[in-house]
Amino acid sequence: MTPDAAPRRWRTRAVLPVLAGGAVSIIGSTQTWLDLALRDGAQLSLAVPGASALPVLAPLSLAALALGLALTIVGRVLRYVFGAIAVLMGAGLAVASLRIALTMPIDAVVGTVTEATGLSGVEAAAGIVTTMALTPWPWVTAAAGLAVVAGGAIALVTGHRWAGAGRKYRQDAAPADGRPRDAVDSWDDLSRGEDPTR
Repeated sequence: MTPDAAPRRWRTRAVLPVLAGGAVSIIGSTQTWLDLALRDGAQLSLAVPGASALPVLAPLSLAALALGLALTIVGRVLRYVFGAIAVLMGAGLAVASLRIALTMPIDAVVGTVTEATGLSGVEAAAGIVTTMALTPWPWVTAAAGLAVVAGGAIALVTGHRWAGAGRKYRQDAAPADGRPRDAVDSWDDLSRGEDPTR
């Protein structure tokens, strides 16, 4: 194993769960979480998607994906900041999803019932919904939230071991003689066939 392999491995172990959790959660937002039967004969059944049952699901999932990508390039201080945010974000996803999985609250279906019937409010929904059936997606999304938590925790514990961001992300690279880089240096790099944005 090369000296750089271990830091790279820890970075990968942190980033992949965050990305995977965010991706599964965004998929979960489009899937049916609850199947409803209504007392209204005109609309016997309704499917409640994750985004309707849990309105914060899609935004949190996209934020987790962005956070996972950002973790691949940030410096040491931001690794800890982003790791802590990932833990909080993943915990929020897991808790909110588990609440729906365990209790099937009526407030999770109000939006879908309102769209279908025009009746608004929790009391109106409770009066017209006769049965609710849970699909596996709240459980899957809760597990995805826990994956984001795990990735964030790994970043917090191992962030000091990661290699620094590559030179192409640094703005302070200077020529060999120590003076600040200018446009002429970039042009010279380009003339030699090198990428001046490295």
